[in-house]
Amino acid sequence: MITRNRDLKRLNTLGLEAKALWYAAPHSVDALKEVLKDPAYEGLPVLITGSGSNLLFSGDFNGLLIHPDFNEIKITGEDSDYVYVRAGAGVDWDVFVAWCVDRGWGGLENLSLIPGCVGACPVQNIGAYGSEVGDSIHKVEYVDIKSLKEVTLSAPECRFGYRDSIFKRELKSATVITYVTFRLSKYPVINAGYADVAAELSGVENPGLSDVRRAIIDIRRRKLPDPAVIGNAGSFFKNPVVPEALALSIQRDNPSLKLFAAGSGFSKVPAAWLIEQCGFKGKRFGNVGVHPNQALVLVAYDGATGKELLELSDRIRRAVNEKFGIEIEPEVNII
Repeated sequence: MITRNRDLKRLNTLGLEAKALWYAAPHSVDALKEVLKDPAYEGLPVLITGSGSNLLFSGDFNGLLIHPDFNEIKITGEDSDYVYVRAGAGVDWDVFVAWCVDRGWGGLENLSLIPGCVGACPVQNIGAYGSEVGDSIHKVEYVDIKSLKEVTLSAPECRFGYRDSIFKRELKSATVITYVTFRLSKYPVINAGYADVAAELSGVENPGLSDVRRAIIDIRRRKLPDPAVIGNAGSFFKNPVVPEALALSIQRDNPSLKLFAAGSGFSKVPAAWLIEQCGFKGKRFGNVGVHPNQALVLVAYDGATGKELLELSDRIRRAVNEKFGIEIEPEVNII
């Protein structure tokens, strides 16, 4: 179950060369606890990973990397409006979304084709096309890495925000998420608020969940590169939330800029637009670059290193800050 000096090239979607000193993929909570309490790994840093779709390895990981390989999907309850489904942390995210859509249960369809595993979705509250997973999460179960205590948090206790949760703050690096229970609607309302989605569905009369899922998949495949073809981690940067006055001042000079409300007095600005305006879209810098169809995506060509990607990230961030006075932050976890 545990291997030493595990090659991680195929375990991160950027395809970067890296090794983990120790790698474990426990299939149960009891097996996970056995790994965590083993004195052989005491004092080592611990990293929890799903499919490696949101990781940038700047070098080898000299610690214990754990992939909770829990693959159970189970209906745990229902009421007149909702069905409750408990999924293991190791379940492939898009497989799970398809499973729910096939049964007519709504809430996750706009999150189709996002790479990763179920256990990672609450950490940064994954979102796309007007939906956030936190809106459909009922509870999250985890094991405390130090105490080995099993804990369950309700959705409010997870404190979900834009690409944020308690797991990125107080509980960062302190837990192993094991199961997530979702509350899915038996009478779903179609969310086609985003222009791309509305355009994709314009020829469909009375679209259902499967139509939305198909539309999202088609959009993402057109815009985003396949990690199996070229290394990438999806959206590399978060969309920045800035004071509304700053956003409107930029929009006055750039009428085509679309802004999104982000609470009283704040607006969300598309990071892709900011990066494109700085001239990075489609550009290559040695073994790394910015994807020609989506400026949010940094790509790693053959031979790329984590250092090269970090240098490009820093270069983009400086350019955006100098041109617009906005600080953009990486969405990927840099290890």
